[in-house]
Amino acid sequence: MRNIKLLIEYDGTDFVGWQRQPNGRSVQEVIEKTLANLLQEEVNVIGSGRTDSGVHARGQVANFRCNSKMNVGQLQKSLSALLPEDVCIHEAADVEFDFHARYAAKSREYSYLITTKSSALRRRYSWFVKYKIDNTILDECANMVLGIHDFEGFCKLDAGNEHYLSNVFRSKWKSENSNLIYEIEANRFLYGMVRGLVGTMVDVTRGYRDLDDFRSVLNEKVRAKAGTLAPPHGLTLENVRY
Repeated sequence: MRNIKLLIEYDGTDFVGWQRQPNGRSVQEVIEKTLANLLQEEVNVIGSGRTDSGVHARGQVANFRCNSKMNVGQLQKSLSALLPEDVCIHEAADVEFDFHARYAAKSREYSYLITTKSSALRRRYSWFVKYKIDNTILDECANMVLGIHDFEGFCKLDAGNEHYLSNVFRSKWKSENSNLIYEIEANRFLYGMVRGLVGTMVDVTRGYRDLDDFRSVLNEKVRAKAGTLAPPHGLTLENVRY
C-alpha cells in the first residue's frame, strides 16, 4: 500500500464543488472514478479542503492510498489524459503513508478577482462590479482581517464547525488595470468565508455599510451587518502550504 499526493487545477464552473455529493458532478468524484478505471481499484481521494460550487483551483492538493505499482510519472500523465478538460493533474508524488492533504496543511491561499470593466472572456472567473470602488477603503477592511479573529459573522452556518477562529497571515488587495485582486492566506477557512469578506468589503466601498459595520461583524459577530456573499466564480484556491 502506498500514499500518493496530487497537485490539481480545475475550472469549477460546471462542478457542484470539490466534495462528492449526490446532487451533481463533483471534482472529487470525477478524479476517483478516473483513478478507479486507471488503477483497477477503488480509491478515496482526500482534498486539502472543500471548494464551493463554481469556485476554481490552481493549487488544490489531494492524496489517496492504493496498491498499484504504477510509476507516479506515468500515473500523472495517464490520469491527466483520461480526465475531462476542466481538471488537470500537474504533479503526482509518493509521500509518507501518514500524509493527509487536509490535516497536514499549515495554511491555504485564496484569491478573489473583481473586474471593473465588463468582459466576455473573464465572466466565468471574475466578478464584474460596475460601481465606483474606493481602493483605500478596501485596504482598510483587508488590514482589519489580519490576525486571529472569529469569522462566524462572515461565513455560512455549518453545524460541523467546532469554532469559527482563523489566523489570517496575509490579507491585501492588488490593483492591475481594471482588475482588483484580493489575496488572503490563513491557517483555516470556513464555509463561504472569503466570499463573505469580499462581498461585505464591496458593500462598504459602495456606501451600503460603513467601516464600523465591518468592524462589528468581525469583532462582535453581528451577522446582520455583513454583506451578501460575493459570487463564487471570482474565487480561486491558489496554493496549500505544508
